[in-house]
Amino acid sequence: MTTPFATADLIDLAPDTPSCEIQFKNFGKKQFSGKIRTLKCFCDNSLLRQTFNQASDGEVLVVDGGGSLAGALMGDMIAEEGRKNGWAGIVIYGAIRDSAAIGQMDFGVKALGTNPRRSAKNNQGETDIPLEFGGVIFIPGHYLYSDEDGILVAEKPLV
Repeated sequence: MTTPFATADLIDLAPDTPSCEIQFKNFGKKQFSGKIRTLKCFCDNSLLRQTFNQASDGEVLVVDGGGSLAGALMGDMIAEEGRKNGWAGIVIYGAIRDSAAIGQMDFGVKALGTNPRRSAKNNQGETDIPLEFGGVIFIPGHYLYSDEDGILVAEKPLV
């Protein structure tokens, strides 16, 4: 999706839209949106890389990393794979690394923070399941809108 929006304006128009209560940091492109895909993994980014190797038509990957800051679930190489394959962005309930390089990309990235440590690669995790954190349920196929003010999730498009 490329239509400009502001989450504050969207929630004013649809006040019952769930908004994520976690104060994520912006590391990439500030405004991004798209249909949700999900991944649940803890300290293992194998499935994240596999997912970003798949072509996308502007989806947003929501990753539940359990809020761990012990190691990064994504770095600049994986982010670049996602960008090249058409993903709009990623929200990681966990850490990233290579934040300076990611900040130069035309790719939406929100995460809790950074850690230079790599994650494990044991092919563990679950894909395309409902995830819940920050007072929001992220359901595959629903729509996510992210900007400097936060994250909204809606069952149907808001713009």
